[in-house]
This record gives sequence, C-alpha cells and structure tokens, in this order.
Amino acid sequence: MSGIGPVEPGEETRARDVPRSRPRGRPAPRHDRHRHRQAVLASVAALVVLTGGGYLYASRPQPRPAPPPPHPSQAVDLVYLAPAAGSPGTPDDGFGFTVLLSVRSGPPVTVTRLTQPYDGLSVTSSPAAPFRTKSHSTRKIVVTLRVTECEKAPRNPGLPFLDVTLRNARAIEAHSFILGKRYAQDLSRALEVACGNDSR
Repeated sequence: MSGIGPVEPGEETRARDVPRSRPRGRPAPRHDRHRHRQAVLASVAALVVLTGGGYLYASRPQPRPAPPPPHPSQAVDLVYLAPAAGSPGTPDDGFGFTVLLSVRSGPPVTVTRLTQPYDGLSVTSSPAAPFRTKSHSTRKIVVTLRVTECEKAPRNPGLPFLDVTLRNARAIEAHSFILGKRYAQDLSRALEVACGNDSR
C-alpha cells in the first residue's frame, strides 16, 4: 500500500489511559464534591478559630503603661530652716543659712545650679552643685550669700527667693523657691549688718 496514514502504535507503546476532563455543565463526581465541601468547612472552621482568638485577645484588658516620672519641680520641696552658726554675717563671711531639700517622688533629682536674683550678692552652697538627692529622701544644704556690692544689694527684700536648676530623668527645669517671711527677715538683718554703714 502506498500513501501515508496514521502512525500505528507499536508493541507496548500504547498511551496510558488519561482521565478525560469533564465536559462543562456536567456535575462532578460525588467523591469530588465531598472533598471540596470538606476543604471549605475546614477553611471556615480555621477562620472562626482565628477570629475568635483575635476577639478574645482584643477584648482582654491590656496593662496600662507606667505614667511618666514627674517634672523635678513637682517632686521637690525646698524649705528654709534657720541661719547657720555665726550669722548674720559680715561682708567677709557672708550670711549663711540652711535649707532642707526633699525629693517626694519619682527618680533622683540633681541640683545643677543654685543662684539668687540680686546683682549685689553672690551665692555658694555646701554641698556645692551639682549634687544628687535620692527619691523619698532629704538633704540639708548650707547656702552662703556674700555681699559683693552694697549699692546693688536689696535693703528690705520683700519675698526673696532662690533660683534652683533641677534635673531628673524626665526634664531639666529652673525653678524659683520663695523661702518665706522668716528668711526675708533674717536676710534683711544680715544685709543691714553687712551694709549698714554704707551710705546709699
């Protein structure tokens, strides 16, 4: 015979039976539908578990973050105690007095600077700044004011104060502490002794 026709399969060269794809519109075999339904149900169950767990986690009260420490001026008290021994002083030794610094709460507070508002006076302290005071503790400080110029020193200071620069873990603040009537009286007496003979 002549001509070309389809190639015949040889021995043991038959193609294996390959499952045919299902024509459109025909229902899937029953076992395929069952597998599909099981997969959908498993997905829905997993979604329900994850959603429920997320809801329980979100509805559980979360711990509140710790509040920030107070500003140093809100945690510190500075109280006038009394003139130091030997006061009221002279222009040479100055007017010494003691104050009590208390740190009520929060982290330790460092006094970085201690000054006063009058040009005619200078200030030193013992301990010298900077010094640190722990929380819930007190520290006695001896402050000495010396007259540098009687013309610029106040004659009768009404409400004299100390400017104190404070630092803690939260902030650095310059704060003015009014030390009260007894301090004003003691300072006036010391200034009268120091500058009483000067004409103004």
